[in-house]
Amino acid sequence: MTPQLPSPRFRALIVDDEPPARQTLRLLLGREEFDVAGECSHGQEAIDAIARQTPDLLLLDVQMPGMDGFDVLRAIGPSAVPALVFVTAYDRYALKAFETHALDYLLKPFSDERFTEVMARVRDRLLERKLADSGRRLASLLASKAAEAPATIVVKEGSRTVVVPIDDILWIEAEDYYVRLHTRDKRTMARLSLKSLADTLDPGRFVRVHRSTIVNIRQVRTIEPLASGDQRMVLSDGTELRVSRTYRAAVEQRLGRR
Repeated sequence: MTPQLPSPRFRALIVDDEPPARQTLRLLLGREEFDVAGECSHGQEAIDAIARQTPDLLLLDVQMPGMDGFDVLRAIGPSAVPALVFVTAYDRYALKAFETHALDYLLKPFSDERFTEVMARVRDRLLERKLADSGRRLASLLASKAAEAPATIVVKEGSRTVVVPIDDILWIEAEDYYVRLHTRDKRTMARLSLKSLADTLDPGRFVRVHRSTIVNIRQVRTIEPLASGDQRMVLSDGTELRVSRTYRAAVEQRLGRR
């Protein structure tokens, strides 16, 4: 059985002018495995804490002396608002709460069951955001790597300089302190390590299939399992290569994105 990874813990900021209300929220958040980033008793304190703590969740009282919850939101601006749940004793604020893109609201006095229901919705939304942010960061990283990737590999052969276009490479193999670049019509030796070359290639185009082999994924035609647990890969020119078990999952994932 595959062990389940623990759910990430999220940080909540409590904003309420009533100490008993803050204490109740702090207790209930602990039961729901949320960490309390801080507690605030008035609007300006909340504005400062949001900027300083950058919480994942804001539990915000509506009515507070001087500056109410809506004033707090206007002051920090929509781009800085974390996931938001209003806490209020007045149901007339419910519609306005959703107009400010709050995830939900808690109407005082609320039950433990109602709090658990709201926190489950909040946790689901925060997990969705976390996954989306991770996906965007990965896409940005791959795009930057692709932008940095060279269009050619320049190789010195005695007094000659050979330019090998990256697009022409079918696969690359390590050979001692060199790599051999395989294209359709020739093989070229370059004094590079396989690792240093792999670090410069576009990860959206090339994938490592063995500790000594890198393949242009656009040239892969078939791949099939072997009894050993490895795989046999056939390229567009008929070359057969072995995919080791170590790299099998990464290869299958990359091929699935072609």
